[in-house]
Amino acid sequence: MGSKTMVYTEEKKKFKKSRIEKNENLAGFLFVSPMLLGISVVVLFPIVATFILAFADWKFVTGIEQLQWTGMENFVQLLDDEKFLKSVINNTIFIFTVPITMIIALFLAVVIDKNVFMKSYFKVAFFMPYISSVVAIAVVWQVLFHPSQGPINQVLMSLGIDNPPTWISDPQFALISLMIIHTWISIGFSLIVYIAGLQSIPKELYEAADMDGANSWYKFKSITFPMISPTSFFLLITGIIASFKVFDLIAVLTQGGPLNATTMLVWHLYERAFLELDVGYASAIAVVLFVFVFLITIIQWIGQKKWVNY
Repeated sequence: MGSKTMVYTEEKKKFKKSRIEKNENLAGFLFVSPMLLGISVVVLFPIVATFILAFADWKFVTGIEQLQWTGMENFVQLLDDEKFLKSVINNTIFIFTVPITMIIALFLAVVIDKNVFMKSYFKVAFFMPYISSVVAIAVVWQVLFHPSQGPINQVLMSLGIDNPPTWISDPQFALISLMIIHTWISIGFSLIVYIAGLQSIPKELYEAADMDGANSWYKFKSITFPMISPTSFFLLITGIIASFKVFDLIAVLTQGGPLNATTMLVWHLYERAFLELDVGYASAIAVVLFVFVFLITIIQWIGQKKWVNY
């Protein structure tokens, strides 16, 4: 009789516990449901719609009844689209801003973290371009890159260069100009993240290295760089993704010109979707962009096992 009572009591406790857990799960779901609904409407639905529309020919001003399924035709046309191929090449070149930004930011972070007074001032000074208006930054750099009266070309002419480049208006230097501006903007964010990573390194490691007579380069190579490798990995992934999404600088400064010298995938997508209203073709570009970013991220994630120390 006693054993049956104990079994009944345990089953009752389990039932009560499972009921409490269900109520808690329901309450938790109700709390997060507004966010889930927002994500579904704003993020998930457009993503699914993009993948579907990539296989169709449709201009949204004509109504959904005019949608025609074309299969892989949009992707085949991409291979013959010179502007698309040019944008892929430009995006590939633009990726080099990421390692350049990381190298400069790491150098500045090491210097500021160890050898500079008023560290907070320099952190704010370098971070300001990152949080400033792109329009204001574009105006400043338009003045700096002015072909005849700009400070940059004035300095170059004073150094004996009679015909300095016209920068933004020159097809050969327009992309380089955007890369310089993007690097200048991005350094502040990478700098702050690197300083945070440097400050998390245990001081005992440097003290032990000093006792062994290690020089600065050896300490950087054997302690600093391995210890901040997770930070570098984070900046590498986010930086490459950001380089594929560059749009605002192009919209303000070049509109993809001159001669498509600064056309990127996102800008080409914008032109086809919102200027030419070719949603199907633009969706195909978006799918290709997603595949590029996904593959690069996967490659980085696999490669990080060889150089990232957790």
